[in-house]
Amino acid sequence: MHNDPLLVQGAGLGLRRAFIRELADQSVDTVHFWEIAPENWMNVGGYYGEQFRALTQRFPFICHGLSLSIGSPSPLDETFLQQLKKFLQIHHIHHYSEHLSYCSDDGHLYDLMPIPFTEEAVHYVAQRIRKVQQILERRIAIENVSYYAAPGKNMEEIDFLNAVLDEADCDLLLDINNIYVNSVNHRYDAKSFLEKIPAKRIRYLHVAGHYTEVEDLLIDTHGAAVIDPVWQLLEHAYRHFGVIPTVLERDFNIPPLATLLDEVNTIHMLQAKYQHPVDALTQHG
Repeated sequence: MHNDPLLVQGAGLGLRRAFIRELADQSVDTVHFWEIAPENWMNVGGYYGEQFRALTQRFPFICHGLSLSIGSPSPLDETFLQQLKKFLQIHHIHHYSEHLSYCSDDGHLYDLMPIPFTEEAVHYVAQRIRKVQQILERRIAIENVSYYAAPGKNMEEIDFLNAVLDEADCDLLLDINNIYVNSVNHRYDAKSFLEKIPAKRIRYLHVAGHYTEVEDLLIDTHGAAVIDPVWQLLEHAYRHFGVIPTVLERDFNIPPLATLLDEVNTIHMLQAKYQHPVDALTQHG
């Protein structure tokens, strides 16, 4: 399969180093494309670097960043962005996304912190997203994140999200699990939230598992299997928007690849119910 950015469609999976040897030995037809954190691969050489290069020549890839810290009070890391730009060009990766949050100030916070839902924050974050798009010379997608407190809030989450997308003129990586987690923790209707998102902004979807602390407190961990209510919300997204490329995320408690492929097959089954011929992630502009 040639790495053509126009062919990112169907179901994808986050690439882990543990899968590399298995992928080198066999073809995995279930996975149509792979998602990586560029920070984990940008300076990798040796065996893993060679195998990664071979995979980017076989499969379409998407980059989902971890460290840009788009809502941080600190200046954007333009050195990192130039390195990222070169990495995307080398591997012919068109699609890059980041979290609508921040993870650093003077140092790294090692967690995704919520941006206050305020008009001032909308303008600040949108300006930074525009700057990133200018440096990278491509549109990027921003992911809706899970949050557990909303200090300084004077807008609803959905209004904040849509305002940032509109002012920044960027795309959205829509995380279905995060909508579900937030809907339980903050007591809103997940389907209603989903339906207020403009379809034209959605680049692709994430689906993942989470941890139930107590009945009304869910923790977004990406460390467990996807549960039925999240699958049902994903199906509602396909019903409402049409089929959108979807990535299964699993960041720890990593099971054997075959177990994850069973979940990827669930994505395929749901997509098949709503599939139309031209449901692909295409390059804008």
